[in-house]
Amino acid sequence: MRRLFLLDPPVPGDDWAPFAGVRPIAEARAGAFRIWERWQRLVGAEHVAVVSPATPKFADVDSIPVVEPAALIGPAVVARSTFAPIGAALDLPPGVRGLACHGVTVAWILDEGEAWQGPSEVVDPIEIKGLRLAGSPDLITACERLLEDDCITLGEDGGFGVPAGSIVIGDPRAVVVRTASVEPQVVFDVRKGPVVLEPDTVVRAGTRLEGPLWVGPHSWVLGGAVRHSVIGPHCRVHGEVSTTVFFGYANKSHDGFLGHSVVGQWVNLGAGTITSNLKNTYGPIRLDLPNGRVETGRTNLGTLFGDHAKTAIGSLLSTGSVIGAGANVVGNPVPRYVRPFLWDHERRITLDGFLTIAGRVMPRRGVDVTEAIAASLTALHGRLGR
Repeated sequence: MRRLFLLDPPVPGDDWAPFAGVRPIAEARAGAFRIWERWQRLVGAEHVAVVSPATPKFADVDSIPVVEPAALIGPAVVARSTFAPIGAALDLPPGVRGLACHGVTVAWILDEGEAWQGPSEVVDPIEIKGLRLAGSPDLITACERLLEDDCITLGEDGGFGVPAGSIVIGDPRAVVVRTASVEPQVVFDVRKGPVVLEPDTVVRAGTRLEGPLWVGPHSWVLGGAVRHSVIGPHCRVHGEVSTTVFFGYANKSHDGFLGHSVVGQWVNLGAGTITSNLKNTYGPIRLDLPNGRVETGRTNLGTLFGDHAKTAIGSLLSTGSVIGAGANVVGNPVPRYVRPFLWDHERRITLDGFLTIAGRVMPRRGVDVTEAIAASLTALHGRLGR
């Protein structure tokens, strides 16, 4: 029985702000799937774990376990978390020692009883397709490049047809709805890609859904125009949303434009929160971070929201803003970089305060703060909350 181990960078750099040190890179969404899910689909592994030195005690709802390198014993595949593979399941013939993309090794295959010895170049690897992920902004690039094919693949599982009273622009076969509650007068525009609604989603009247778009289980879309985005499970989304990735369990229940952004888990965006995703100069966007500027190579980039971050009503966010995990954004103008756990621009939230808020928020999505999750949140605050 083959196992899969994802290999996070030992020390993710500023390129991965605001998720470095917060959650394993393997848990991020690249297209409709988390990175580890993409690898699992490719190699057909039943058991998945991640080596994540930066987040050794991480635990969240539906997360994979974090293990030490000593646990990496074959039969297994060890794969880079910073690579998002593309394609159907592989048939790995005996004797193959690794997988590569454009000649660069991205995964290693361990035989029965073989212990992991660290990354090395592999002779005669199988060549695969995929997208290298150099940092958090590349999750938006993954949304742009991978989501359409992801939605086509997910659509192969079938649905229950176009909901009664809906308006479809394009081929109705590109509307994939699985036991969702869709009110009349919802518009499905599938001319640029499919729209996939997973089980137990809710879409209210007055919503325009433009593909490619994936809405995860138990998420609600409450009105507005939502296009070319990934909405993870148990989210609440309203307003204008474009080319944005929601990891899951986030809340944007009110009006306000959100474009070319990444929203971590347990984020809450207050009413009227607006992101800018294009500079007036139409020039390249940089991130202003504690260790200096990071070039993103993108002309469209909104805000990167770390896990458990929150914005007050009417928050206005500049292009290329980074909001640290657990931060609470109050007042305008909002700095382009907000440190983790910074509240009211002046003070840091205490550990007790952070755990108290998480204990109120998470059960609202049916998630108990277990001992493992509490230990993970405590360790997160210890790493970044000083």
